[in-house]
Amino acid sequence: MKTWKLVSGILSIVLFIMVAFQSYAVGIGNTLGETGEVGGSAGIIVAIMLLAGGIVSIATRKGGKGGNIALIVLFGIGALLGYGLAGSYSDLYI
Repeated sequence: MKTWKLVSGILSIVLFIMVAFQSYAVGIGNTLGETGEVGGSAGIIVAIMLLAGGIVSIATRKGGKGGNIALIVLFGIGALLGYGLAGSYSDLYI
């Protein structure tokens, strides 16, 4: 379990970088195109939740249930916001 929490934390941080850059590009595209969508902003929030979850996962890999509950809450908030605010930005559904 300790190894998996370390690996999943590192994967979350790597995914944060990918999602953040893609969301910045989509946010700029939404602004310049004046589409009125918030998919880029939602992607940035999802990226922040991925970063926070990765840090918590690495920091609490030797801990108890509290760290696991925090991970569920962080990733759950990111998933709900990503799914609810994705708009035409279909990558957030994945």
